[in-house]
Amino acid sequence: MKEYRRIGDLVDLIDERNKDEKVKTLIGVSIDKCFIKSVANTIGTDLSKYQVIRKNDFACSLMQVSRDGKIPIACLKDYDEAIMSPAYYIFRIKNTEEILPDYMAMWFMRPEFDREASYIAVGGVRGSMPWEDFCDMKLPVPDIKEQQKIVDTYNAITKRIQIKQKINENLEKTICANYEGLLQNEPTAIGIIGDYAQVKSGYAFKSEWWETEGFKVIKIGNIIENYVDLESCNKVSRENIEKSKEFFVKTGDLLIAMTGATTGKIGLVPYTDEIVSVNQRTGKFFLGDRPIEKVPYLFAMMLSSKVKKSISPDGDAGSAQDNLSADDIQNIEVDYPEKQKIDDFNEVYGKVIISMLENNKEISELNQLKQLVISQISKR
Repeated sequence: MKEYRRIGDLVDLIDERNKDEKVKTLIGVSIDKCFIKSVANTIGTDLSKYQVIRKNDFACSLMQVSRDGKIPIACLKDYDEAIMSPAYYIFRIKNTEEILPDYMAMWFMRPEFDREASYIAVGGVRGSMPWEDFCDMKLPVPDIKEQQKIVDTYNAITKRIQIKQKINENLEKTICANYEGLLQNEPTAIGIIGDYAQVKSGYAFKSEWWETEGFKVIKIGNIIENYVDLESCNKVSRENIEKSKEFFVKTGDLLIAMTGATTGKIGLVPYTDEIVSVNQRTGKFFLGDRPIEKVPYLFAMMLSSKVKKSISPDGDAGSAQDNLSADDIQNIEVDYPEKQKIDDFNEVYGKVIISMLENNKEISELNQLKQLVISQISKR
């Protein structure tokens, strides 16, 4: 039988400093609840004041919780040890025979956990949550064997997702390598991206139009690792979606981020039979009524080193231009082989794109299943 326990009764707050500066890997926690390696230049920085975090330890930031609606919190898995800013709280489970780190991490990923934390933090300074209030939050602690079953189910789904992602990664590399090979082995002529496809920035939806239910609108944040995530889209009413008919998307359409730190990243629209549109500053390439037939060549072109360098002159995603206009994108110079070679490329690699979209559909379904497993924790 499970019982609800205070987080503070299950964990110890850790404050181990990097006194001898032996640990060099500096990390932080993102709003998406995962660790990210810092790209900051630490040369000449006094690392002795940073906190040491070890495998299976947790780290969280309790600042501005009510503003963000989430607690950035994660359990360290990818490193045996690392260092973090003193601004983070680092804590460790007291007894792993009583509660598993992976089980606790799953609880922290529940939307209900974030909603409760946001409510508690409303009265805090700048929407922050005191450590004591975090410790007073509770979670269900079933028998350790039941916890292991839940964790094993979740991990099996995660492994399947990773396999599908790896397959897609290899398929992408295949398409890009054969695109580069085509340009090296065939006569080419210089042209611009606009010779192949026009691009337009999406419709200017108003912020007051967003609703909890309705029709999906793709924003820049929905473009993730060359795909478009339709599950986390903002939504608008039928009346407002109809205003953007020009930007309705189909399976296989290609979109591009035109603003911000991720300027230039692209995303394929997955299988969908819904009415879905595109928000401003997210560009849509216009490929006709059957984009899937022309998108392989464009996909490879946009991922080519030549195009990437035009968007990020230093070869670094972080150095991309802050803003791209439609003309900026369309006027990027590229090399074209003869039309028949492009048609042949699209025919061969159209099947590969379809396989990638099918894999991505399964990944989306598996992610939904992961969320279901997480949501069921308190009901088991």
